[in-house]
Amino acid sequence: MSLQGKTAIVTGAARGIGRAIAESLAQVGADIAVADLDPGRSLETVGAIEKLGRRALNLKANVADTNDAKAMVEQVIKAWGKIDILVNNAGITRDGLLLRMKEEDWNLVLQINLNGTFNCTKAVLQPMTKQRYGRIVNIASIVGVIGNAGQANYSASKAAVIGFTKTVGREYASRNVTVNAVAPGFIDTAMTHGLPTDVKDTLLKQIPLGRLGTPGDVAAAVRFLVSEDAAYITGHVLHVNGGMLMV
Repeated sequence: MSLQGKTAIVTGAARGIGRAIAESLAQVGADIAVADLDPGRSLETVGAIEKLGRRALNLKANVADTNDAKAMVEQVIKAWGKIDILVNNAGITRDGLLLRMKEEDWNLVLQINLNGTFNCTKAVLQPMTKQRYGRIVNIASIVGVIGNAGQANYSASKAAVIGFTKTVGREYASRNVTVNAVAPGFIDTAMTHGLPTDVKDTLLKQIPLGRLGTPGDVAAAVRFLVSEDAAYITGHVLHVNGGMLMV
């Protein structure tokens, strides 16, 4: 599953799942552009990648801004000459029951989770189609399939990412650009650390494997989908949820 000689952009890679993905791809040979809204948060990720003997770029990017996404891609091409892999991981939550949800919280989640995926994907498609090679993985979510009370905005954004993945996968398969999604279940990250114990216990009862996932579980799925082992897979949603949802 070597990615030797490949270059990758991972958005939201400063911590959590994004950092695990960035380091996982570097472990098998890829050079990584670490993109985050706050590059100061990315220093540890960059350092870990460089310790693995791979090149790293620390890029400031607001994925919800079309110009930022374009500039990010231009910086990578200027530095390394190509982009082989894009992982759209950047995302946020602003939870609340629908009747209490502020319009700005609805819009912000859609702007980053969905528009950000659109902006970054559109920005890399031209160089990828020109070189007739590309691997794009979008991070969706189990709640984009089953829904979740208090997360109408997040669920809608991730459901849309799944539809987006399938459409772009159809559009660019003839150019040898595969587009897939990974839909994590409940993962042990900062987002879940704040859950009350009784909520966590209820969640665990719904997961046949009996544990929350780890960022490494998600990273392993991404690493597979961007490898040559997955060259004949596109438009697919790979669920990583411990059996909580079986489709």
